[in-house]
Amino acid sequence: MLTQSILKGARVLRTEARRNIAILAPALNKASDPIQQLFLDKVREYKQKSAGGKIVDSNPEIEREIKNELDRVAKQFGSDGKTDMLKFPEFKFPDVKIDPISQGTATN
Repeated sequence: MLTQSILKGARVLRTEARRNIAILAPALNKASDPIQQLFLDKVREYKQKSAGGKIVDSNPEIEREIKNELDRVAKQFGSDGKTDMLKFPEFKFPDVKIDPISQGTATN
C-alpha cells in the first residue's frame, strides 16, 4: 500500500516537473524562432512595466475610472474614507471573558 502511494507520488511529481520544464524552457533560453522571441520580449517588457502593482499603459481616463469605482465601492460598503479598499481587511477577535462554571455538588 505504501509502495503504491510512493510510486503514484513519483509519477505525479515526474509529470509536474516535465510540464514545468516544458513551460519554462522557452522563457529561459534564447528563442530560435523570431516570432517566439518577439513574444518573449513582450512578456518580459510587460513584467517590467507591471512591477509594483501598477496598471500597464494607463492613461488619466483609466485612472479616473478606477478612482470612481473605488469610491463607489467604498460608499456602498460604508468605508469611512480612511481605510484602503485595495488592502485585505484585518479581523480582530477580542477574547471573551467566560464565567467559570461552579463545581459544587448538587443537593437532592
